[in-house]
Amino acid sequence: MADLESQLRPFAESMLEPGEVLLGCCVASQQSRFKGWMVAVVVAEERLILQRLQKGKELAADGDPLVLTPETIASARAGAGGAFGASPTAEIMDRASVQLKLKTTDGEKLKLMMMRGEGAIFERLGGGEIQRQGVLAIGEWFERHSVRR
Repeated sequence: MADLESQLRPFAESMLEPGEVLLGCCVASQQSRFKGWMVAVVVAEERLILQRLQKGKELAADGDPLVLTPETIASARAGAGGAFGASPTAEIMDRASVQLKLKTTDGEKLKLMMMRGEGAIFERLGGGEIQRQGVLAIGEWFERHSVRR
């Protein structure tokens, strides 16, 4: 994607309800056992929205979004290099890239890998400022809602 911010911000804002404020957004790779795909992660005050993205140069939704609230998240762990901490907040805020594992109250397991968009090497390749702010917003969301079971 040529300029992530010029595409991601309007895409993320289009996913919000009227009156809802965009606190941050970023792109992550979502992985299952044998495949992976890209998702937009949209952070609002009371919910996280995960929207699978179509392959291609332009951001476009692929299917319906998954909406997560503090009440629908049974557990959350974050880490890098196979090490997972009890609190997703600290891990999300301390790594160049982070893997976030979520389990919903209906038993769905989600694994997201995100670049933080920082540093001389990773800034441009990692999504830049919008990516950095989005990952930070995710960590703050977990802290605010005390989701770390």
